[in-house]
Amino acid sequence: MIKTIARWALGLFLLLAGFAHLTWARAEFLAQVPDWLPLDGDFVVVASGIAEITLGAALIAVRRKRALVGWVVAAFFVAIFPGNIHQFVTQTDAFGLNSDVARGVRLLFQPVLVVWALWCTGAIGGRRADDKQRNFNHA
Repeated sequence: MIKTIARWALGLFLLLAGFAHLTWARAEFLAQVPDWLPLDGDFVVVASGIAEITLGAALIAVRRKRALVGWVVAAFFVAIFPGNIHQFVTQTDAFGLNSDVARGVRLLFQPVLVVWALWCTGAIGGRRADDKQRNFNHA
């Protein structure tokens, strides 16, 4: 039950962040796109927003491949980490992160998101308890 709540919370967080990418927080997200990235910043913001919406929905709706979804979400969090590093290194203010301490704390939180995605989907820690129960019921 705890994993389900955690998975739904992460899914809703990603859905909200994805819609924020596409609407009210677009400029804030644009501030995180590294200068060295060879893609248009606005494209990166829109594409990552669409990815977040898709991943958030998958965390909530996908059942059979839940562990795979967890690995994809974790990989996404790793892939966007350079944007967080860029914001820290360039001392860019965005999302209320207007100090090195605030930006540094955010960097420390990124691995937590990776572990959260893997844990709540059963991607780490062996098979999920409800998978074991399902197999037991079919035996």
